[in-house]
Amino acid sequence: MKNKKQYIIPVFVPHLGCPNDCIFCNQKAISGQKKQVTKEDVKKILKEYLASFKDEEAFKEIAFFGGSFTGIDVSLQEELLQTAYEYIESGEIDSIRISTRPDYIDKEILKRLKKYKVKTIELGVQSTNDYILNRAGRGHRFEDVKRASKLIRRYGFKLGHQMMVGLPESTKLDELRTAKDLIKLKPKMVRIYPVLVLKNTKLEQEFEEGTYEPITLDQAVERSKELVYLFNKSRVEVIRIGLQNTDVISEPNSDKSDVVAGPFHPAFGQLVDDSIWYDSIVDKIKKFNVKVKEVEIKVNPQDVGSVIGHKRENAKKLKDLYEVDIKVKEDETIKPGRTEMTILQTFQDFKEDEKITK
Repeated sequence: MKNKKQYIIPVFVPHLGCPNDCIFCNQKAISGQKKQVTKEDVKKILKEYLASFKDEEAFKEIAFFGGSFTGIDVSLQEELLQTAYEYIESGEIDSIRISTRPDYIDKEILKRLKKYKVKTIELGVQSTNDYILNRAGRGHRFEDVKRASKLIRRYGFKLGHQMMVGLPESTKLDELRTAKDLIKLKPKMVRIYPVLVLKNTKLEQEFEEGTYEPITLDQAVERSKELVYLFNKSRVEVIRIGLQNTDVISEPNSDKSDVVAGPFHPAFGQLVDDSIWYDSIVDKIKKFNVKVKEVEIKVNPQDVGSVIGHKRENAKKLKDLYEVDIKVKEDETIKPGRTEMTILQTFQDFKEDEKITK
């Protein structure tokens, strides 16, 4: 059976319910929203999104992002959840998703979420290293993550985790360990965010003082890619890589941008995906028993851009590093994510052709 198309209706609850000022956090910038959300706001957002959806049969989910949803005032929680639940009862939406802190999960909270048909709970984990969590001002420990994750799964919710790369004093090995720790907790999905230095945060102050240096874009791509490999191997779906690009989460040199420094790119997730495709292509080329000069790569139409790479970066690297030219051909019979590669010319053929032309 063909999978249904999915629509997410995001509702941002900026910095409500969060007792901590994490070193990297400026929720107003991240969410692009500065005022408290009301049930009227939720209704307006739902109506606007529902009117814009083209596929009426698609799975529709409202997602309360930002802040720590289960930490906000219970009356406001119930007001927002009740508003969303009315749309579930009417059949206009199918599900509710929330994101929150691991230390703001207990049995009473989960019973309340169950009452309003919440299906998915995402936990902001960021790291499983207690020293790094403390360094980042998270205010919780890995033990809280383990406890909350087990409770969430026990109550029948879909579990999601969010982690970060490039936190202060965090290394590539720390991040690989975090991924392995999370996999053991059996989440259905994960988000990976590279740390950006945002205005009006403690991290901005450290950056200005020279006590924190963000990782480079290349480092962020490489680290994120290694995490994707781990999660894919364990069949944990990576549903997002990098923050959503907005007016304020944009190029650091933009007038409106709140990004001071760090590995920002408007298509960060695409860069990671392209890099994974590049590795796959190189691996296949290396398995040929001859030195190739030109290959044809057949892929599903939706994968053409990833094979060539952002601004043709993959094609350029293959040419520069391996002296291989690629011809990409669309083929709808090939499943997305798969390739068929054929040698068009080897270096031996190329040399023979040179002799003939001479």
